[in-house]
Amino acid sequence: MPIIRVNGADLFYEEAGSGEPLLLLHGLGSSSLDWEHQLAAFKPHFRVISLDARGSGRSRDVDHPAGPFSVKQFAADAAAVLEKLGASPAHVAGLSMGGMIAFQLAVDSPGSVRTLSIINSGPGLVPRGFKEHYGMAVRKFVSRFFGPEVWGKILAPKLFPRPDQEAMRKQFIERMALNDKKAYWASLKALVGWSVLDRIDTIEAPTLIVHADQDYTALPVKEAYTRLMRNAQLVVVKDARHALPIEDPEKFFPVLFDFLKRHTKRPSAVGA
Repeated sequence: MPIIRVNGADLFYEEAGSGEPLLLLHGLGSSSLDWEHQLAAFKPHFRVISLDARGSGRSRDVDHPAGPFSVKQFAADAAAVLEKLGASPAHVAGLSMGGMIAFQLAVDSPGSVRTLSIINSGPGLVPRGFKEHYGMAVRKFVSRFFGPEVWGKILAPKLFPRPDQEAMRKQFIERMALNDKKAYWASLKALVGWSVLDRIDTIEAPTLIVHADQDYTALPVKEAYTRLMRNAQLVVVKDARHALPIEDPEKFFPVLFDFLKRHTKRPSAVGA
């Protein structure tokens, strides 16, 4: 099992392919398994690295920290992994929590980031208004007292609602159940109240913002922060939900691939 030690933690990672490095960062309660379909699809074109954040996935099986964590710490780990693997700067893509880590990485360690791809995420998680505060309070209550498996059972039908997605729902719940309760809670606490919104105007790396049209966060929110960035574009994916790379990898792949292809040093090496 490939393990790399950085910042006092042993982290699991997977690596495949060759070419410009592409770092994939997963969502809360998940792992690099979020990217299993993308790893196979991108490895003919890029050196793909998928990382399990500290306290998550197979990293928790190696070094089992219970926190406290911070998004800044997650990003520092990612920067250190890239440096240690000789993979900096990299194309960096993050889903949900992974997108938050990617934003933090881009503002803290701009030299680590060649391009930035944010999938159904944003530069902050600060609840506003009654609905957002209530929703977060419910999530925190369930996660704190009942654990990630119960939250997974609540969330799965929302992420994968179609009858033909039963296998995805089951797999999602099974993977959520593998989380250590304390580490999951520490990761959730790290996200709530976090923001780098006031710093994203400093990001110079070409940035892709991917919005699934049925994501939790409304399109106008993503449009607003995209406008604050120097070199960002927003792409809307129709009939898709929060876990887009998992739910519909064939629909997601060309969106990210087309963006990355335009920002490689040798586009011909990436292919059509």
